[in-house]
Amino acid sequence: MSDANPYAMLLEPVQIGPVTARNRFYQVPHCTGLGHLRPRADAAVRGMKAEGGWAVVSNQETEIHPTSDLSPYAEGRLWDARDVPALRLMTDAVHAHGALAAIQLVHNGNHAQNLLTRAPVLAPSEMSVDTTHPKQAQAMDKADIREFRRWHREAALRAKDAGFDIIYVYAGHNMTLAQHFMLPHMNQRSDEYGGSLENRVRLTRELLEDTHEAVGDSCAVALRFAIDEMMGAGGMQVTEEGRAIVELLAELPDLWDVNVADWSNDSATTRFQPEDGYQNAFLSHVKQITRKPVVGVGRLTSPDMMLSMVNKGIVDLIGAARPSIADPFIPKKIEKGRIDEIRECIGCNICVSSDNLGIPIRCTQNPTMGEEWRRGWHPEIIAPKKSNADTLVVGGGPAGLECAMQLARRGYQVTLAEASAELGGRVTKESKLPGLAAWSRVVDYRLHDLKQRGNVQLFTDSRLDGDQVAELGVEHVFVATGSLWRTDGMGRSTQRHVPQIEQSANVLTPDDIMNGVLPPDGPVMIYDDDHIYLAGVIAEKLATAGYQVVFVTPESLVSAYSINTLEQPRIQARLMELGIDIRCNQVLTAVQGDMARICCAFTGREMDIPCASTILVTERQRETTLYDGLRGLRLKTVELIGDAASPGLIVDAVFAGHRAARDFERPKAEADQDWFRREIIDLEETR
Repeated sequence: MSDANPYAMLLEPVQIGPVTARNRFYQVPHCTGLGHLRPRADAAVRGMKAEGGWAVVSNQETEIHPTSDLSPYAEGRLWDARDVPALRLMTDAVHAHGALAAIQLVHNGNHAQNLLTRAPVLAPSEMSVDTTHPKQAQAMDKADIREFRRWHREAALRAKDAGFDIIYVYAGHNMTLAQHFMLPHMNQRSDEYGGSLENRVRLTRELLEDTHEAVGDSCAVALRFAIDEMMGAGGMQVTEEGRAIVELLAELPDLWDVNVADWSNDSATTRFQPEDGYQNAFLSHVKQITRKPVVGVGRLTSPDMMLSMVNKGIVDLIGAARPSIADPFIPKKIEKGRIDEIRECIGCNICVSSDNLGIPIRCTQNPTMGEEWRRGWHPEIIAPKKSNADTLVVGGGPAGLECAMQLARRGYQVTLAEASAELGGRVTKESKLPGLAAWSRVVDYRLHDLKQRGNVQLFTDSRLDGDQVAELGVEHVFVATGSLWRTDGMGRSTQRHVPQIEQSANVLTPDDIMNGVLPPDGPVMIYDDDHIYLAGVIAEKLATAGYQVVFVTPESLVSAYSINTLEQPRIQARLMELGIDIRCNQVLTAVQGDMARICCAFTGREMDIPCASTILVTERQRETTLYDGLRGLRLKTVELIGDAASPGLIVDAVFAGHRAARDFERPKAEADQDWFRREIIDLEETR
């Protein structure tokens, strides 16, 4: 490595107890939705991070006992020795590329519902479980605490046997028993584990000491600690008990992994926390207290910010979860001086939603994430072209840009034709709405790549019909012409009873708003049957512009799907703070002149809402005119991709474009087999 690299400090080794990280890049624990159910796929995800240059690669929270059962979610599992071989797949994959493997041991206390095991739920004190499941946890007695310490110690020994180099004690995200004992609202005990801060921290101290004693000769012991709950005086604060805990335990861990709680704060989206490095203020004092190395996070994508954090003494190691998902090769790109090739995380939390939905991890920026084992996809490597065929991609949205970029990387000649004056399609338009500016990174990364390549031609203001495509003489065409929002009110809630919409009514769609059309003066009703972010940001845009807005949804919450991206409470609070009139559990039945009629989703009781205009955020209609015209021509390839094939999220469009480019000139039967590849449970008796 040349000293001329301005980021050479980030490539320096760091001693962590008895082990050494080869550089300062540290993939902190994060879930993948793969875990103990799909260990080969999980190992492939982690191995790719190690190949990409991360010096430490951690797994996800790993259950140590059946009383911490997170089913149906596929996290890590280390209940007994039978779980060791699956975890060894990961450590082998990580070690193969010279990285250290870390495991995050956990007992989730009342955050675990134990739905599979049906074991009693444990907590510091009597309380409900941390979900709406009608179940309560029992207070742990002294014998339970001794047993818990034994489970943790034995799990640490099994983790060492599985090949892990760093073993976590986990006290963060308001999800773990160690942290629950620290929090006075959860710990109502009157014995030596309750009351004073020293008593409430006692269990974490014992876990650290036990883990050191069990495996500290060869494994580093890390503490993941949520230093601030971001609730002000209503919770733990970095300036109060958070700092005091660091002082009490300063030299016990070999590594401090410090973040904020709860998960929605630690993994804040760019919509509500646009600044990368937003956790620095909570980290800044830790290194003043301890001599041990510190790792911190904060959606870190900029090498300059990373370097600044090390130079300022905020951290020793650059932690990342979401940025390492968007680009597993960030360290290698910084090492090689390829900064402009970094795929920056957009902070959309689609990765987080995958975990909350109990499905394999997905990423808007990185369509190979979660497909490393199943499809054999690599984020930086793609098979070379099979012929000298010329290709045409029609439509420059997320699917078209990704497809064109990957075809060009394979070596094909690529022409990309976009009908409008600007590339990016829906991404470019949505990125101009409140809070969505980071969406533009999806376009910026792909457009920058395409412009560097000599085998790519980009055309805007180039709407093509079938005859024009035929005249080009290109025999392989990918159609990514997108979709448009419906104007008739058809959606999930209105399929059986389509709203009656008078022709005289002023009805708009998200397309109108994103194209710069504003409603006339007067009240605006927004009907949201889409349930993620778009209706909410449009409501915010109009309310900020001075409109009186009524927000109607058939769901019981605003933007209900965004529970999965950890944003829902913030979205509803933002709309309420803006004075928006929210009407939940209401279905649209009619729009007539200056009035909209809605009815209760449960009783059918109708209500009229005065409004000068109505914005319908319901379903989209695919734009397939060109595709339909091309199917009659004698072309070798005519493939519909992205929203034109199946309207969905941006992540779906990018994946579709990527898959189309990968499968181009590949036998269809072979490509179709990818859908069937899965990890199948061994039916051998294991009692």
